[in-house]
Amino acid sequence: MRFMMLMIPKGYEDATPGTMPPADRVAAMMKYNESLQKAGVLLALDGLHPPSMGARVSFEGGRPHVTDGPFAEAKEVLGGYWMIQVKSREDAIAWASRCPGSENEVIEIRQVQEFDDFPAEVQEAAAGFEQMQQSTQRPKN
Repeated sequence: MRFMMLMIPKGYEDATPGTMPPADRVAAMMKYNESLQKAGVLLALDGLHPPSMGARVSFEGGRPHVTDGPFAEAKEVLGGYWMIQVKSREDAIAWASRCPGSENEVIEIRQVQEFDDFPAEVQEAAAGFEQMQQSTQRPKN
């Protein structure tokens, strides 16, 4: 099963462009990332620049509308993510619990929808996508 662990740092919604974490926090996180990699569960990870450097595309009236960050209505934003492959939700929670997060951070864990999770008629409608998806995925645990 694949799970995305989403890092939600409190206050990041107001961070100015170029805001970076302190070196000691980065070093602690790199040790954690290395443990994920050595265990063979890490598929991908990335940190994200603050929303002040981002944009949102909405589709009001069916037409794209771009809003540059920061986003006034944002209360929680992503600071980064890990994509992991483990045997269960409990395993994903165990890995998230090992993260050297601060009291200012929350990790949300979300299971990735796999092609087999969908009913047959949805699988048929997305048959071409399944082939593309399979070529980019690792085997399931």
